[in-house]
Amino acid sequence: MFHSPDEKPNCNSPIERNEPFQAAFTSQQDFIKDVSHELRTPITIIQGHLELLGDDPQERAETIALVRDELKRMNRFVTDLLLLMRAERPNFLRLSAVDLEMLTQELFAKATGLATRNWQLEAIAAGEMVCDRQRITQVVMNLAQNATQYTREGDTIAIGSALTNDTIRIWVRDSGEGITAEDQEYIFDRFARGRTSERRSEGAGLGLSIVQALVRAHDGHVELFSRLGQGSTFAIVLPKRALHQHQELPRSERLALSSLQESQP
Repeated sequence: MFHSPDEKPNCNSPIERNEPFQAAFTSQQDFIKDVSHELRTPITIIQGHLELLGDDPQERAETIALVRDELKRMNRFVTDLLLLMRAERPNFLRLSAVDLEMLTQELFAKATGLATRNWQLEAIAAGEMVCDRQRITQVVMNLAQNATQYTREGDTIAIGSALTNDTIRIWVRDSGEGITAEDQEYIFDRFARGRTSERRSEGAGLGLSIVQALVRAHDGHVELFSRLGQGSTFAIVLPKRALHQHQELPRSERLALSSLQESQP
């Protein structure tokens, strides 16, 4: 078939049309492999210890304690996966008007119990925000817990909040080991762990994925500022809206915004 010089060829070929589906299929396959790996490890540990279980009372008690610990880890893993799935639903959040100053102080008080660090309340914004209080608390606690894993006793972890005309910012800053540029590219991906860090998290690598999912559910985003050896700052940035504006936001707009953010590097 011939085309005139002015006629543009049809670039929407079957292969190009199938590319999004192929990408989704590949992503799903990778997800299943990752989940299988994360579940297979504790199952293998449990099976191995039970097969070697003897009659010694102390040995049996130690094995039972280990099995319980692994089962708890599996339960947390499944719970985190379900949370990631539910966070994509438009009606997932339970929104209410929240006093930002009081919330910041509560977040700081809760975080100080996570580990012995030089905790600092860096800034407190006065005003009102609309959010799911439980989920924002979960976000900040995840970030604070993450900061404790990459700092040592005596290192600083600071929490603060700021309010502008358009946005609300809540951040967790630490003076720990920092994150390499390589790790920053994928650190919010599911099952991601720092490749170059000497002290890695013992979890499944879902903590920061959950943070990002919960913040996106609020139509916000997460900012990361980090330099190796100089610490890291994770900031959640949320739009400042009245409660009725959140409630009136159409479902199609929320889903479109989520898709747009997924496509951003």
